Amino acid sequence: MKNIVILISGGGSNMAAIVRAAQREDWASRYGARICAVISNRADAKGLDIARDAGIATEVLDHKDFASRDAFDEALAALIERHAPAHQSTLVVLAGFMRILTPPFVQRYAGRLVNIHPSLLPAFTGLHTHQRALDAGCKFAGATVHQVTAELDHGQILAQAVVPILSGDSADTLAARVLTQEHQIYPRAVAQLLQTL
Repeated sequence: MKNIVILISGGGSNMAAIVRAAQREDWASRYGARICAVISNRADAKGLDIARDAGIATEVLDHKDFASRDAFDEALAALIERHAPAHQSTLVVLAGFMRILTPPFVQRYAGRLVNIHPSLLPAFTGLHTHQRALDAGCKFAGATVHQVTAELDHGQILAQAVVPILSGDSADTLAARVLTQEHQIYPRAVAQLLQTL
């Protein structure tokens, strides 16, 4: 069985979209895959409730309990592997996980660690992507699913969705439209990646 571990820090809407797709498309039968755990670095992350309601194991690992980023990432890897011991068939999916991961962690899951970013990479890596796109006078924005590498938001692009920027858009209205596209492309990209594991 291929294991999917999803990492979140907040509301978990992309995680919920992936869970719905896994159920609707029967990933267990189709790909031999299951979402075995949702892990958050914040105990108050609303996405934990969504995961519990779906019958998925949840864990909280508070980064503030660790003296260094390396120590946190080591503990995170140990927690992932407690839920998904078949290391080479584990896919780690970042869904609003607001932590920059260390190079050793990224290397450990190389090729099996994915993220979604709310811009058309390589444009606007990092934070405040929607406001930056508006400030730059862009005509289009969007979202990108990509492999995670040690360089922030620079891994291989797996999927993108383009969203037109409308006159009168604010960062919030643009973010809401981009998010609806994220919910479509992220589950599809994860399903495609499962076929390669």
